[in-house]
Amino acid sequence: MDARKESEPTPMKNRTTVERKSERELVVTRTFNGPARIVFEAWTRPELLKQWWAPKSFGVSFISCEADVRAGGTYRLVFGNGASKPMEFFGRYIEVTPHSRLVWTNEEGGESGQVTTVTFEERGGKTLLIMHDLYPSKEALDGAIASGSTGGMDETFEQLDQLLAALGTSVGRS
Repeated sequence: MDARKESEPTPMKNRTTVERKSERELVVTRTFNGPARIVFEAWTRPELLKQWWAPKSFGVSFISCEADVRAGGTYRLVFGNGASKPMEFFGRYIEVTPHSRLVWTNEEGGESGQVTTVTFEERGGKTLLIMHDLYPSKEALDGAIASGSTGGMDETFEQLDQLLAALGTSVGRS
């Protein structure tokens, strides 16, 4: 039985949806409690990204996070998991439109990787985020799903929700 009084509202939990739109496309959608400016900064400032990107249940932590967030700039994320070899993810930013759109390549596979597009749409103080991954082939997306690398987004985005709540409106005031 819920210990809350009847007059207390139940907190709304934001829902993450993951949908395969075609043989090569995966789309993740979620609304975040915060303006687009703050959500965008959580995606583009390494010191913030490190606080939410890796799902805690995966048992990995950031070793390094570098991001030159501009068209033509590069990023490199390195994760560790105890004694195992570090995992690296890297690529190049194709498009950066502050507070509304990021597009980057994923080049760690040694072959043509997917292109990720993230849009940030502010709606009444909240932000609708749509992350669209376009894979080079059906087999590449099938492989990503089979390996579990597309899993964890709900937990990752829960962690972003927690960071946004902790940040409040302090981000971007420098």
